[in-house]
Amino acid sequence: MVLYRRNRVAGGTYFFTVTLRDRSSDVLVRHVGLLRSAFRRARTERPFTIDAIVILPDHLHAIWTLPDGDVDYSGRWRAIKSHFTRDLRLSGMPLTPDNRGEYRLWQRRFWEHTIRDDTDFQRHVDYIHWNPVKHGLTQCVADWPYSSFHKYVCHGLLSAEWATAVNEDQSAYGELA
Repeated sequence: MVLYRRNRVAGGTYFFTVTLRDRSSDVLVRHVGLLRSAFRRARTERPFTIDAIVILPDHLHAIWTLPDGDVDYSGRWRAIKSHFTRDLRLSGMPLTPDNRGEYRLWQRRFWEHTIRDDTDFQRHVDYIHWNPVKHGLTQCVADWPYSSFHKYVCHGLLSAEWATAVNEDQSAYGELA
C-alpha cells in the first residue's frame, strides 16, 4: 500500500473530492437535506468556510478555507460523513455495518489538493461548477440545483449564462492537473 502524506497548511484553502463506495448510488442528491444538515452541524462544531461546492449523486467536490492556525480538514470530513450516515440510518435507510463496525456508505479516504494561488482557486471553482455537465446530469450549469454556482450568480461573481456560450471552449473546465 502506498503511504499517502496529506499536505497541511494552517488556515489553508483546499479542494476536495469525497465519494460514496457505491458509485451507482444517488443517495447524496436523494437525501441532500440530510447532507446539508450534516455540513451545518460540522461547521457549528468546528467552523470552516465553504468557498464552492457541488453535490452529485455519488460524490461531491468542495473548496474549503480553514480558520487561521487550523489544519484539521480530516476531522471535519469524518464529522460530516458520520452525521450524514447516522441521519440516514435514523431515517430508515438500511445500512449494515461491516466486520469492523463501519457502515459501507463512504469510501474511506478522500482526495485533497491544496489551493496554491488565485488562478488555481478559479480553475477549481470552474471545475466544480462544470462537473454536473461533465457527468451528463444536465446540459446547462445553471440547471443543476446542488451547486454553489447559484450563490456565485446571486453575488454577481458569475453570470447566469456562464459556460453556456455555443462557441465557448468548455474543455477549460475538464480534468485538473
